[in-house]
Amino acid sequence: MKTCSSENLVGGEISNEWTAIELTGIDRPGLFSEISAVLTELKCNVVEAHAWSHNARIACIVHVSDELTAGHINDPGRLATIEDHLSTVLRADTTTSHDDLSGVATGSPSSDGAVTHTERRLHQLMLAERDFDTPISSPPHKGVDCDEGRKPIVSIDQCHAKGYSVVQVECKDRPKLMFDTVCTLTDMQYAVFHASAVSHGSTASQTLKRENEYRRWRRQWLLLQEYYIRHMNGCSLNTESEKQHVVKCLEAALERRVCEGILLELCAHDRVGLLSDITRLLREYGLAVVRADVVTHGEEAINVLYVRDISGNTVNMEIVDSMRRALKPLTIEVKNESPRPGSTDRSYFSFGDMLKSQLAREPLPQLYFNKVRTFFL
Repeated sequence: MKTCSSENLVGGEISNEWTAIELTGIDRPGLFSEISAVLTELKCNVVEAHAWSHNARIACIVHVSDELTAGHINDPGRLATIEDHLSTVLRADTTTSHDDLSGVATGSPSSDGAVTHTERRLHQLMLAERDFDTPISSPPHKGVDCDEGRKPIVSIDQCHAKGYSVVQVECKDRPKLMFDTVCTLTDMQYAVFHASAVSHGSTASQTLKRENEYRRWRRQWLLLQEYYIRHMNGCSLNTESEKQHVVKCLEAALERRVCEGILLELCAHDRVGLLSDITRLLREYGLAVVRADVVTHGEEAINVLYVRDISGNTVNMEIVDSMRRALKPLTIEVKNESPRPGSTDRSYFSFGDMLKSQLAREPLPQLYFNKVRTFFL
């Protein structure tokens, strides 16, 4: 357990308007709801929150302000009380041997006052929580891409001539894929000297007709990443155990953003206890939050929650409709995180999207080979 200065915060800026709280521990259904409820009871208003869960672990970064002053919390006694209550919630489940890894920290995790990107920090917290290990008490994590059932493939070879280890990663293309990979390698103290990335279609997709089945083809883009790395001490990966450790950590990093279930986007006028009320209702309807991105813009709160059925079944949309009626007048938008067959709705950039403008001018097999090869670093 550690307490740091509340003046230095995680997430891209330093603010006197809120205090940062970091939480890590063993995940369980309803835990995010319990955390939100405790913060409300302690008169803390949630300004922003980001939570990831993977492989029965959870990492969460919450920015809170004082309910009365609307400013940051700097009283040491109150910060200690917040840490104590949240620690009790995190350690309520004593059935796991990993309970000693749970922890709460207020303020910045960096002793030098440096500011860390929120998602980068979430990767660091999950890595420290060892989410790459499968808990004995939990079933193995599926580790698949949402709509293709494809597990990321990570392999490591040696480039003896240059003294590099060559890390190859192949998985379905998605936003922030390279960010997740590079952050993990860097946090594991590996330097990337050269890298390349190629987006291409699978073997099956190359046989499809371009005009009639483009939609199906578009969903099958894969990204092949290749990194030439050495440890910060100048050594390559020499032992098999070290290679396997890097493989497991990269697989976990690529799986953290992959969420089974549905995405709910709830917009409402911001108020103290809003997140607690929303997550409590989700819990009552048998839905568990597996990822959360909560932000406030002025007086509006935007809650983006990835949820799944607690029992592991497909989310019943009738339950979602009932919840929508119960949450009126909140605006709720329901999105399937797994794209339906034939869907081309994408609001983000990926390497596959770079090829759209070329479809009418070049045959598919030559397109991915000739046009998209990006080098960096």
